[in-house]
Amino acid sequence: MATLEEIAQKAGCSTATVCRVLNRSGHTSENMVRRVRKAASDLGYHRIEGPMPAGRKRPVIGVLIPSLTNPVFAASLAGIQNRMRISGHGVLIAQSDYDPAREADAIASLLAEKPTGLILTVCDMMKSQDQITPFLPPTVLLNNLPTSRFQAAVTTDNRAASIEITQYLIDHGHQRILFVSGRFESSDRARLRYEGYGAAMTSACLPIHDALQIPFVTGNDELDLSETLQRHRPTAIIASNDLLALGVIHALRREGLAVPADVSVAGFDGIAIGRLVDPPLTTIEMADASMGTTAASLLLDIAENAAEPRHLSMGYKLKPGGTVRRIDPSF
Repeated sequence: MATLEEIAQKAGCSTATVCRVLNRSGHTSENMVRRVRKAASDLGYHRIEGPMPAGRKRPVIGVLIPSLTNPVFAASLAGIQNRMRISGHGVLIAQSDYDPAREADAIASLLAEKPTGLILTVCDMMKSQDQITPFLPPTVLLNNLPTSRFQAAVTTDNRAASIEITQYLIDHGHQRILFVSGRFESSDRARLRYEGYGAAMTSACLPIHDALQIPFVTGNDELDLSETLQRHRPTAIIASNDLLALGVIHALRREGLAVPADVSVAGFDGIAIGRLVDPPLTTIEMADASMGTTAASLLLDIAENAAEPRHLSMGYKLKPGGTVRRIDPSF
């Protein structure tokens, strides 16, 4: 195995710098980090993240997601695990329950296991990054847009997707459209989807309503639309994800309203249960499993080949279902 001196010579730096990079201690520029990791990889030095904890026989990566119960993150996690299984890595999982205050501790618990790298889905990286330790192994964001600190990311254009589904409703004659969402502080994806809704409504010269924000974890079961329905009399409701869209449908039925005869409903994600309900849910289908696989491959490329961090944007597709009907615009 290569020595620290050999790595330093190949990377063109001091052995102290090599130690800082390999031990993740002290400040080192991103360019130097990549040079040291590349030199270590080229020379066959693979224990970059330090010795494994006692009793562990293979390397691992750490994954932080908001919730294991959301099928979107379960699909992404399956993609990550399948890719890492091929590379001989285990996967450690932590969840934040959509609570920004829990993220730093969750990441710290993953780091205690000396992972090869991290895949993170946080509530809002622009707000969370200052609370996360600066000494991290290679890290890829999943579903969060990249920042100046975290430049490796796998995302979908949530704003553009929301513009498309809102325009789909407008094209079907809907003018009074509401947006129901999990709390924006718990998901920058939901906020971007609301921004897309607003952009489409503005382009059509239609009124924009404040989003009805509810907790992600408990909001679906507790959703009460009675006051909102009386105030705005919407003909359509967009939910920030499919689970919430199903909660909206249930809440509408409690009010004695039919979907789509009385109110149309659309969501995001394309989860399987949305295709099984009657009528099938109109939604934006995301490449969740593929996004997980892509994030895992990107992480391995950075960690093992010293590849430069990059932002990869995955596609989406509007999937018309039976929950949106065409109406007379004068309705």
